[in-house]
Amino acid sequence: QVQLVESGGGLVQAGGSLRLSCAASGLTFSNYHMGWFRQAPGKEREFVGYISRSGGTTYYADSVKGRFTISRDNANNAVYLQMITLKSEDTAVYYCAANLYGVTTRSAAYGYWGQGTQVTVSS
Repeated sequence: QVQLVESGGGLVQAGGSLRLSCAASGLTFSNYHMGWFRQAPGKEREFVGYISRSGGTTYYADSVKGRFTISRDNANNAVYLQMITLKSEDTAVYYCAANLYGVTTRSAAYGYWGQGTQVTVSS
């Protein structure tokens, strides 16, 4: 049974930082490209960034480029989202997702999803 479990969310002031973690189990983690998505209240889920299975390629949405960094630890089946200079518009539930077939920004391509972790940025 595949499980993706996000952690590290919380309440932070604007300008602050958070590091989200996603622990994976039940899959050969190093075979999967990993993505981060978010969904704010009343909005559709949106792409944040992805990292290739080797960690050699990352890509970010324009809205977070330069502020967010994705990394992974294949030995420990984990992927991370480091967020700095947080803004109120970053407030959302953040999800990690796994994709076996190729790096993509399309959420429909990701077969496995975590339950999400809430990030709230106060201004």
